[in-house]
Amino acid sequence: MVARPFQGATFKVLGIALLALLMLIPLAQVNGLIGEREGRAREATQRIAERWGAQQLLGAPVLVVPVRRQLLQDKVWTTVEEREYVLADRVSIVGKLAPELRRYGIYEAAVYTAELTIEGRFDVADVAALSASGAEPQWRRAELRVPIADVRGIRRVSPLKFGERELAFGPGTDGVATISAVSAPAPLDPSALAQTLPFSFTLTLAGTERFAALPLARETDVHLSSPWPDPGFDGAFLPATRRVGATGFEADWQVLDLNRPLAQHWRENDAIGGALAATAFGITLAQPAGSYQQNVRAGKYGVLFIALTFVAFFLFEVLRGLRVHPVQYLLVGLALCTFYVVLLALSEQIGFGLAYAIAAACVVMMVGGYAAVVLVARRAGLMLGALLALIYALLYGLVASEDYALLMGSMALLAAVAGLMYLTRRVDWYALAPAPAH
Repeated sequence: MVARPFQGATFKVLGIALLALLMLIPLAQVNGLIGEREGRAREATQRIAERWGAQQLLGAPVLVVPVRRQLLQDKVWTTVEEREYVLADRVSIVGKLAPELRRYGIYEAAVYTAELTIEGRFDVADVAALSASGAEPQWRRAELRVPIADVRGIRRVSPLKFGERELAFGPGTDGVATISAVSAPAPLDPSALAQTLPFSFTLTLAGTERFAALPLARETDVHLSSPWPDPGFDGAFLPATRRVGATGFEADWQVLDLNRPLAQHWRENDAIGGALAATAFGITLAQPAGSYQQNVRAGKYGVLFIALTFVAFFLFEVLRGLRVHPVQYLLVGLALCTFYVVLLALSEQIGFGLAYAIAAACVVMMVGGYAAVVLVARRAGLMLGALLALIYALLYGLVASEDYALLMGSMALLAAVAGLMYLTRRVDWYALAPAPAH
C-alpha cells in the first residue's frame, strides 16, 4: 500500500496556505463593506454641509470696473465693454474658528463658525491704470466683490467701510472667476482719489471641515486660530509660523503676488478660474486616523494575521504530535474574519478604541476556547489565545500609528519569522510524512 500524498507535511502546509488565501474572499467583502459605510458617512457630511455651510473659500474684496474700449473690426470702429478686476495692494484676514461636531444619524462631521476681520487697501496707481490706452472706465458702476465659496454659510456681515463710506453688501449676480461672491456698489470719483483706498469689514461664516483663503492682494497676511487640536494645513501655501497643541492651534501665512500665478488685474474673458482656485490655502479640521481609515488599515493586515494564526495551529500539530482537520482551520479563519465585521459595526457606535477591544476579546476567547478542544489541551488553548491577544495588540499599534506603522509592521514580521525558525529548528520535516508501505 502506498501512502497518500496529501498525508505528508508538505501537502498539509500547501493546504493551509491555500485556506489562508481563500480568506481573501471574506476579507475583500469586509473591505467592500467598509467602503460602502464610508460612502454613507460622506453623504451624511454632505447633508450636514447643505444645512450648515460647505467647505469655505474666502478672498479679499476685488474691485470690478466696467471698461469701454474702441476696437477696429472689419474696418469699423466698435465700442466694446468688459469688466476688469483689480486686486488689493494689501490685505489682512484674522479669523477665529469655533469648531463643533454635528451628527446626521450615526455619522458626525466637524463644522465651525469663523469670526473674521478683513481689512486692507487698494493702491490708487492700480486703479488709475484702467484708464491706460484710451480706455474709458465706467467709474460710477464700479463694485466690490468678496468671493465666498458657499454664501449659505454667512451668518452675519457688517457694512463694508470703503474709504470714508460705508457700503451695504448684497447678493452677487456674478462671482469672481468661478467662485460665488457677495457684492457692494462702490462708485468712484477718479478726481477725488487719495493715495490709497482702505477697506474693512467683519464677517461671521459657517462651514464644514475646511476653511481656505485666496491670496487676492499684492501682499496677503492671514492669521487663524482655533481650539481644534488636529489641524491639517493644506493648499498652495503652508503657514510661515504655526503653533499646534492640545488646546488648539494658531497659524500665520504671508503670501506675495510673486508667489502666485495671477496678475494684479485681469479681464473677465481671461480664463483664470483654475489658476485662482489653485492658489487657495488654509486648514482642515482633521480627525486623525478616523474610524473608517482605521478599519481599512486593520483590514490590510488581515491575511497576515490569519496566516500567523494558522501557522501557530500547525506548530502545535508538529511539536505536540496532534492533528487538526482543514475544516477546523477554515472555521478558525472565518472566526478571525468576523473580527473585522464586528469591529466596523461597533466602531460606528462607540468609537474605534473600545470597539477594537471588545471585538478582539470576543475573537480571542472564541478561538482560544475552540483550540483548547481541538488540540485536546487546555494549556494549548490558553497559549494560542494569549498569542492571538498579542497579535491583536500589535495590530492595534499598527493601526493607531500614522508615522511608524510600516516600521513597526516590518519589525513584527521579522520577529515572527525569526520565532518560527527558532521553534522549528530541530524539526525533521521528512520524518513527518509517513514512510511508504510495501
